[in-house]
Amino acid sequence: MLCQIAESGSFTAAAERLGYTQSAVSRQAIALERSAGATLFERRPDGVQLTQPGLTLLRYARTILASIDAAERDLNGETPRTELVRLGLFVSAGAVILPAALARLAADAPQLRVTTREGTTPGLTRALRTGSIDLAVLSSRPPHRPPDSESPRLHLTTIEDTELLVAASATGTFAGRTSVHVDELVDAPWIATPSSSAEPLLGVWPGLPGRGRVAYSSRDWLTKLHLVAGGFGITTVPESLSPVFPPGVIGLRVQGAPPEIRRVLLARLPGPTTPAITAVAQAIMTVRFVPNRLRS
Repeated sequence: MLCQIAESGSFTAAAERLGYTQSAVSRQAIALERSAGATLFERRPDGVQLTQPGLTLLRYARTILASIDAAERDLNGETPRTELVRLGLFVSAGAVILPAALARLAADAPQLRVTTREGTTPGLTRALRTGSIDLAVLSSRPPHRPPDSESPRLHLTTIEDTELLVAASATGTFAGRTSVHVDELVDAPWIATPSSSAEPLLGVWPGLPGRGRVAYSSRDWLTKLHLVAGGFGITTVPESLSPVFPPGVIGLRVQGAPPEIRRVLLARLPGPTTPAITAVAQAIMTVRFVPNRLRS
């Protein structure tokens, strides 16, 4: 439970993942604090964060869980033949980075096994801090502050700066074009991803004058892009995603407003790392993003 609360960032989110009620998780958290004789969780208006004693207990919990896994393998006579690296990616990065990086690793380091998970940048940052993943591909917007305020700072390497585009139907209002003026987007129907101040996600154009009209809402990129292809609305996308657009979708640069740039980062905990994690990081940095070719 401690691990899930730390990773989820709130009692409510942890309860959803564990299949408990929020009150049950809160009671277990209070019981754990009483047993430890220390305040383990800092309750905030926007969620929960582990205190220093909580982080100390979390490190021991991770060690215990790893030892239990190792004991089960020994009892079952299993000999690990691969080195495991746990990689997290924000959703739109996976379609572009992951296949090429895994193909390179299969050729250069076949002894490695990479498991992946998708999430938002805040969620993946928490997962790094709690030890649930080893590497994370994160997104950053200007002025590119660190993904969290915790110490020590995460080790960050820039993979790419990518410009945001508007994805539109190839047969719709903007057919045959490669750009659109921001004023033309004001009354357009948008397909957006539900967002919050804690987890800002792509949807309506960030620099749109006024409030955009959201026609459909989805967290799934495939759904969003196929709705765009069907002419049901437009959506904001990173330029790096354009090589994997489905048929019927075009990417448009936005004129009349400052460019919207997002930085793609590779993050890990500071300090020494393992050869396996280094190999995965190098594969990701070598592959990078495929240069965009806007479709017309």
